[in-house]
Amino acid sequence: MDTPATGIYSAAGLMAFIQEVGFLPLLQSVVRGFSAEEVVTDDCRYVVFPDGGWDWPLWKWKGPVVTDGSCVYGKFFDKKAGFISREWWPDFYNYRRSKHPVPEEGTIEDAILKTLQENGSLITRELRAACGFDGTKMRSKFDGYVTRLQMGCYIVTEDFVYPVDKHGREYGWGWSLLTTPETLFGRECCQCPHTPLESYRRLMEHFRKILPEATDWQLQKLIG
Repeated sequence: MDTPATGIYSAAGLMAFIQEVGFLPLLQSVVRGFSAEEVVTDDCRYVVFPDGGWDWPLWKWKGPVVTDGSCVYGKFFDKKAGFISREWWPDFYNYRRSKHPVPEEGTIEDAILKTLQENGSLITRELRAACGFDGTKMRSKFDGYVTRLQMGCYIVTEDFVYPVDKHGREYGWGWSLLTTPETLFGRECCQCPHTPLESYRRLMEHFRKILPEATDWQLQKLIG
């Protein structure tokens, strides 16, 4: 993959790169070098300090990149998070929805989706509580349902919410503020003039251009 010669060192640079390539996993993917983690400069990667603190500029950029509105963020790539440009979103959405039919009435996925639609947006733990998954061993099970809905392009991340300390400073890893793509961008932004098969072919053609050395198996893992 052709990456910037000097590496990406700002949120603006990351936004521009996402628009250029169309798709970009956040962390290391099935294709080596194809992730935001691997295209940023060394000093923008995760570092742990001797006192136990940490810094990760890339992690902090997620919010500004997502709220800019030029891309979509969620667990789209083999159940891992990443970015998709608004230009390519309709085809990706079109194909993924054909592979992941609307959840059947009365299923847990249906309840999660309806709860989110009724509320507009909720952070993960709020959505989990609203759906009754508040037991001590229910978190991972619930997260699995939400991930499947993201893979089907039913749920996306609108922003990230962080707890604040007594000094008013944000801390921790933050929580995803979840919503539906239709709520976030409008139904018209999810409409595609192609059939699912046409969208799949367009996606494969594009991925072969940006990842010429990747195998078809690797590309299929990304496209889903």
